Amino acid sequence: MSDDTPIATVRWERGDAVFTDGRYPRAHQWMFDGLTVPGSSSPAVVRLPLSKADAVDPEEALAASLSACHMLFVLDFARRGGFCIDVYEDKVMAAFGKTERGKTWISRIALNPAIVFSGEKTPTDEDVTALHDKAHEECFVANSLRSEVVITPSFTIA
Repeated sequence: MSDDTPIATVRWERGDAVFTDGRYPRAHQWMFDGLTVPGSSSPAVVRLPLSKADAVDPEEALAASLSACHMLFVLDFARRGGFCIDVYEDKVMAAFGKTERGKTWISRIALNPAIVFSGEKTPTDEDVTALHDKAHEECFVANSLRSEVVITPSFTIA
């Protein structure tokens, strides 16, 4: 990744909306590597129908990006450690707070990864904790955030 090569394109069009009255659509598209994802403001922030309920909002995308980055590091570190992962699922949550200036921000992101391991080498609780600690330490997205990140892992052996 470099500063002079776009990694995504975000596109919005006004359509027939007046715009200056504030009643314009918030739906837009995010384009990555030939894939288009519907985006919108959150309906909790901008009410329907100006938002699009079945689109990804920036807050969801940030939390999902953190989760995905963390997962990819866990997968790699598990492989290096000789562990086999069959399933990794994370039900990510995020909470808003206010900054010292009274601005709303994503103050906390909770990762709740549930992993199913199989194979001859099975991890201990300490192994799983170490995988997540190391993944959090190395995760590019986590290293870019000032939000509190809480990781509550669970695991089973298939």
